[in-house]
Parts: sequence; structure tokens; C-alpha cells
Amino acid sequence: MEFIFSLDEIENIAQQVVAENPNKVILFHGEMGAGKTTFIKQLCKTLGVSEATSSPTFSLVNEYQTIDNQIVYHFDFYRLKNETEALDMGADDYLYSGNWCFIEWAENIPNLIPESHSVISIKVLADGKRSLELS
Repeated sequence: MEFIFSLDEIENIAQQVVAENPNKVILFHGEMGAGKTTFIKQLCKTLGVSEATSSPTFSLVNEYQTIDNQIVYHFDFYRLKNETEALDMGADDYLYSGNWCFIEWAENIPNLIPESHSVISIKVLADGKRSLELS
């Protein structure tokens, strides 16, 4: 499924993505600056996270709780040198927890990704809008 949207439409697109009932482990692909973190922040709001969200670039993972007590993990594996670093921080426990796991730069941990996952690819279009593909 593909969506074309501007940033002022991001809330509606996040609602539509959640309505598609994706797998709880979602890999986010896109170039630096494509809007992966921005979209994840909106997904967190859509799922009921009321606290401020931010990129886990340095901490590797941020944990949030929704108003109905679901857990959301947001990973950023951009700075990983190898999969062992992810294993050392317990990534496999998070990824197989049954909780929401939003993963940026998942290509840095290819052997740790659960078989059952969804993928969101985001691209910046020439007019500044975004193309989001959910698969």
C-alpha cells in the first residue's frame, strides 16, 4: 500500500497505517532526512503515547508506554558497527517481546529481524511531499 502526503497530512497517514494492522515489528527504510523519525513520532501519538518522543540515535532504543499500557520500542541502529552490539544491548529480547518495535537502520542487524515484520519505506519527492510504502 502506498501513500503520498505532505507533513500536514502525517496524522491521517499514521492513522491509516495503524488501521492496516501491520506486524508489530516495523522496519523503516529511507535516506537520512526522509522523515523516518518524524513518522515514528506520529505513529507513537496515534497508538496513544502521550509523552514526548525523540530519536534514540545515541541510546539505541527509547521505550514508551501508551495510554492503554502497550509498550512501544523505537530503535535507531545507524551507529552500530556490527550485530554483536545489538545483541549485547538485548535487541533480540525486545524484538521478540510481542510489543511494538519501530526500527530505523534495520539493515545493520539483518540476521536479528523476526521473520514476521512489516516494512515502511519513505522517500522525499521532488515537490517536498513524501511517498510512504507499507509492505
